[in-house]
Amino acid sequence: MQHAVRSRTAIRTAPTPVPRPRTRRVTSLIDADALRVLHRAARVLLDDLPDLTDRLVAVLQEQEPAYRAAMAGDPTGTWQEAHRSLRHSVTSLLDPRSNREAARRCSWRIGATRAEQGLPLDALLHAFRLGGSLVWQRLVEETSRTAPEDVRLLVHVASDVWNFVDEHSTLVADAYRQVEWQLNRRRENRARLLAAALLDGSSRIADLPETARALDLPEHGRYVVVAVAGAHPARCEAARAAAVPDGPRVHWHAGVDADHGIVLIGDAGLPEPVPGGTDLAPGVRIGVGSPVDGLAAVGDARRLADTALSICPPGGGTVRLAEHLPAALVVSSPELGHALADRVLGPLLRLEPADREVLLDTLTTWLSCDGSAQRAGERLYCHRNTVLNRLRRCEQLTGRSLARPCDVVEVSLALTARRLLPGH
Repeated sequence: MQHAVRSRTAIRTAPTPVPRPRTRRVTSLIDADALRVLHRAARVLLDDLPDLTDRLVAVLQEQEPAYRAAMAGDPTGTWQEAHRSLRHSVTSLLDPRSNREAARRCSWRIGATRAEQGLPLDALLHAFRLGGSLVWQRLVEETSRTAPEDVRLLVHVASDVWNFVDEHSTLVADAYRQVEWQLNRRRENRARLLAAALLDGSSRIADLPETARALDLPEHGRYVVVAVAGAHPARCEAARAAAVPDGPRVHWHAGVDADHGIVLIGDAGLPEPVPGGTDLAPGVRIGVGSPVDGLAAVGDARRLADTALSICPPGGGTVRLAEHLPAALVVSSPELGHALADRVLGPLLRLEPADREVLLDTLTTWLSCDGSAQRAGERLYCHRNTVLNRLRRCEQLTGRSLARPCDVVEVSLALTARRLLPGH
């Protein structure tokens, strides 16, 4: 018996049944039903929006302390803000495409306004989450009341509701941070202008209360200004820390030639001297002025600090004005300083350079050794008699007697002027 065999051609040409994707059709039907249920409940919420707003405001007042304070100050404004936000949320569920931009603008305005008012961002985001939870809860309640069998369908649109909440929470946070950054920049710029006016002495009396708030310093207090120059930008903070030790309240103002710190010292006196060693980088100069009373006198304190800074040696160091008052007198009046140096040291300055430097160095060293020729000789590596001979020659040239106190004062100030003032 022969077996019946089908040809391969017949197998190839026969139509191959392909199953239809019924799952997609079923899913589409479910989505459509879910949207129908969502829209039916959302329309009820829209009609009952004032009650929904009252519920949200009550929840905020109960659960968010920052909003309790906001509602105490402006209850009507807070209610209207919640009402607008909920209205845009619900209408976006009904027609997302048409209402998307209006809803985004509303959330952006809320974020910007609350940033300007100083409401914490965490409180604002919490309010948006509470609003989203309330809308979802009311959708479920309304569906359970009118068609309990359709509640299960809301699961298929839950992501739409929470995606809206997430999108608008992000939008609110972006608006808040952008406005907060702008406000901080505005405050920083205003504080910089107020501090600059205070330091240069052009601040108006009427501006002092605002200046005190902007700089976080009391209007009436005891202040000293510290000037810092020569610090590399990378070492600026270290130089400031060396100039003003931890403890006093200080506001720093960066300048072109120097930074100035307005230091509140109270009854504690001036800041301690800058520690030695490697704490202060080479070339960093610090000038500490004398105390003044009140912010109104900070301009005078700044001039005193700049005077102290001008006395600092070029290689760096710290000068406290109270310890260098004679030098401060010289640099405060450079014209008189130049005149004094020329009148007292003129004959010495006209000598040959080598001879001139030997005599000036001997005179300076003798003064720094409190008039001891013995100690001056040890420092200069010469005999005390050599020091005395040089000093007698200085007396002959200048016409000043180093045994007469008033002449010694003149010589000392003239040497200080030659050392500190340019052109000598």
